[in-house]
Order: sequence, then structure tokens, then C-alpha cells
Amino acid sequence: MSKLIYERFQEIQLKTHATLNEKWVQSIIADDPTVLGLGDLVLKDRERAQPRAGRLDLLLQDSELSHRFEVEIQLGSTDESHVIRTLEYWDIERRRYPQYDHTAVIVAENITGRFLNVISLFNGYIPLVAIQMKAIKLGDVVSLIFTTVLDQMTLGLVDEDEKQEPTDRHFWETKRGTIATVAMADKLLELIHEFDSGIELNYLKHYIGVQKDSRSNNFVDFKPQKNALRLGIRLPKSDETEVAINEAGLDLVDFDKWGKYRIRLSKGDVETNTETLRDLMRQAYDNASF
Repeated sequence: MSKLIYERFQEIQLKTHATLNEKWVQSIIADDPTVLGLGDLVLKDRERAQPRAGRLDLLLQDSELSHRFEVEIQLGSTDESHVIRTLEYWDIERRRYPQYDHTAVIVAENITGRFLNVISLFNGYIPLVAIQMKAIKLGDVVSLIFTTVLDQMTLGLVDEDEKQEPTDRHFWETKRGTIATVAMADKLLELIHEFDSGIELNYLKHYIGVQKDSRSNNFVDFKPQKNALRLGIRLPKSDETEVAINEAGLDLVDFDKWGKYRIRLSKGDVETNTETLRDLMRQAYDNASF
């Protein structure tokens, strides 16, 4: 085994650098939006023209969900105009495309304590993320490190589906998913019925939840898409659970802020992994209380 050698990186100030400018940072993020640490994002647009309001640096979109991120980049320290511009572009985009969830993202070399306090006041009322970036150099290699210093906080109710707008099966079969992907939710419900036959699907605007005797308790939820079904299973985060998911060959997307494992199921996955999926949903059910 080779011995690891310590070498100190040199920090670069992008604001005063001769060639590494804001366009360069834009290109790095545009080529691989996942570097921001906000999930599996893809580039939707760059230098997006805004009506009477300049250009949005980057518009990113979650590759699986209906969620967009309005990203503004600033070299050096955050200032008032940067914050206002970010919020303005976010507001324009959410009004133009209300079918998506939208999050404003501020990226700067230095997010000062003063402005961090100010933008923290918006958090919970405006979906806002602040990311501090650092450029480092070692020899001829330059890299960027992105650190989230203010994450989005959702002011919600105890159960995330309370007061959500109800829909119906037809909405999910035609607008968000297909007949085939909604049928996958039916197959998973059949597995749930093996340990509780009283559980029913609850069709909501953003996902299909579950309920019993008209009382919601989403130990699992389903998001049918055009070519797949996103299954959410509420379980404590653990190596054992992740090993079980990975050994079954299931596509584990993430562990979300509501404490759910998100698994992407494609055609045939339910039939191939019946035992694993049943066991995971049963564990979630045992942890729930109706």
C-alpha cells in the first residue's frame, strides 16, 4: 500500500484572478450541476433572460422531480444587489412556471455574517439556499469546493401531507405518471395488504400517500413518473437498510429530509424484489402508529 503524502493547497481569490472568472464558474457548474451538493440536478438553461430584469446565471432542475433551482453566482463577498437579484429571478421563474417547486440559490466566495443573518430571516418563508465556494490550486490543478452555509428550511406541519390538495387516480395516470407506473403502486399496496388489509392509497397533488380509516400516515409514499415509480419508505437511516437495498440491486436515489429512503423502481423491479420491498415496507409500518 502506497504511503499518502500531505500537500497543502493554495486558495485562489476568484474575484481578482486574471482568467478564472464568473463565466468559468458557470461552466463548471453547468457541466456538472451535482457539484453544488443539491442532489441529482441537470442544467435547464444558462444566462436565462428575465423580463426587464437581466439574466439568471443558471437554471437547474432535479432530474427526477418537478423542482427547479434559480442559481446566482457572485465572486467575492455577497452584497445587497446580489441577494435582491437572486430573489427577484426566483420570483419571476416561480410565477412563470408555477407547476414546478422553486428554490433560490445564492453562490458566493464569501457569504458574510451580516448577510447570512439577513437572508436567514427569509428562510422558511422563501425557499433559499446559500452556498459558499472556495477555489483551490495544487500545481496545475484547480478545483472548487462548495459548502452549504444556509439550507432550505420548510415550515410545515407534523405530517407533510396535511392540507395538501387532493387529486384522483386519473390525474396521476395522465398528468404526472402513466397507467403502468400507477399500477406499480397498486402492486406495492398488495404487498402492504399482506400485513394490513385496511391500508388504502390516498391521491394527493405531489404524491400518492397511504391512509387507514381515512387517517393518513405515510410510512410509504409513491410518485409515479412517465417511466418509473419513486418509492419513499420512512425508516431510520442505517447501513443495514442501505446494504439490503443495494444488495437487491434497487436504485437508491437518496435519503431525504423527511427521513425516507427514495428508491426508483423501473418495470419489473417490484416482481423481482418482492421480498425485499415487502420487508422494508413492513419495517416502516411497524415504526408507524395509526
